Amino acid sequence: MAFKISGIVLASILFLMGCDSSRLYEEYRGMDSGSWNLTDTVTFVVPKPLPDSKTLLAIKYNNEYEFRNLYLTYFLKDSLNQTIESQLIEIPLFDSKSGKPLGKGYGNTFTKFDTISINSSEVFSSIQMVQYMRTDQLKGIESLGLKILKNSY
Repeated sequence: MAFKISGIVLASILFLMGCDSSRLYEEYRGMDSGSWNLTDTVTFVVPKPLPDSKTLLAIKYNNEYEFRNLYLTYFLKDSLNQTIESQLIEIPLFDSKSGKPLGKGYGNTFTKFDTISINSSEVFSSIQMVQYMRTDQLKGIESLGLKILKNSY
């Protein structure tokens, strides 16, 4: 009996240690075909206002990706779906000198996190992303993720 209770207490402690109190929002969207079509828009709906936060973009990619970097445009939308901010950003995925993949991963799949500098002081309710690589099918992009964290001062 004491063994069961200590096991439950240990499991509860490990569960609570795994919780990230700084994370306000996190979601991932997979690409159905393993590629990002030029006409595809990836949308994340943020459930509550997040005025003071840090936004991270996660890109899961594999060795089929043909370029060194990824250009994408994000659009911040308000509750009426009006664009309040948009910006073209560049995210390096491979080292320019060695050609090694950036980010963490194993095998031929890697995930690269990059901070999105959101300039708007307005609260947004969704963020939309489109690839801007000027190719119809951007092979090797498996998924995109959005993580919003509390700003720590």
